[in-house]
Amino acid sequence: MADFSLADLKTLRERLGTGMVDSKNALVEAGGDLEKATEILRLKGAKSNAKRADRSTSEGLVAAKESGNTATLIELASETDFVAKNDKFVALADAVLDAAVAAGATSVEEALAAPAAGGTVADLISNEAAILGEKLELRRLAVVTGDAFAIYLHKTSKDLPPQVGVVVGYTGADADTARSIAQHISFANPEFLAREDVPAEAVENERRIVEEISRGEGKPEAALPKIIEGRLGAYYKQVALLEQDYAKDNKQQVKKVLADAGITVSGFARFKVGA
Repeated sequence: MADFSLADLKTLRERLGTGMVDSKNALVEAGGDLEKATEILRLKGAKSNAKRADRSTSEGLVAAKESGNTATLIELASETDFVAKNDKFVALADAVLDAAVAAGATSVEEALAAPAAGGTVADLISNEAAILGEKLELRRLAVVTGDAFAIYLHKTSKDLPPQVGVVVGYTGADADTARSIAQHISFANPEFLAREDVPAEAVENERRIVEEISRGEGKPEAALPKIIEGRLGAYYKQVALLEQDYAKDNKQQVKKVLADAGITVSGFARFKVGA
């Protein structure tokens, strides 16, 4: 029997979050050497991570944080909702977000390379994946700039952490309206801020489609230009925030609500877990 104490076993379990049996077996294999046992468990976890590499991650959570004139939104993914609501996973998301913000990361790649817990964010996620026994990944990261921010994190189930996250950057003093717009975005899911932001090729493709549909319906040739523009307007309402009907009052467009509140939106980001 290897020479180790209950205190060693407790230290190892707290250090890595591993189970009693795995921790005890590692200490036995390491001959009671705590550091060697830690290495054994980490290597075992790394091998398990490699086997999980091809698994899908459709669960998880979203988290956001503002710092100065930027706000960062992330999606941290897991395989199951059981892990998504685990306190260790939630704490991992907070640590990943803090590290990404501190490093000024603007992409997933930059965030994964950011320093965290004596290594990198990538190392931190890998280590926690070994402990939790699932594939975990930082799927998305977005950074929004602005003078002020409205952050809205929505729970689709009371038993789970937030599944939909929205960050709105804006100028203005009406924080309540800004938050309401963030809630609108979580529901309406616009892709762009203004119609001018929609890529020209996307507009032309939509124009081609609605023209083909209109001609197929036998619309008069003279009326086609007006009909096509009207249908393009409906398309803009789907994809551009400022063109959308306000969720709380569909008789008003979002751009009017913002104008009346003295708010100018500089940008936004929206993530939904698994989408």
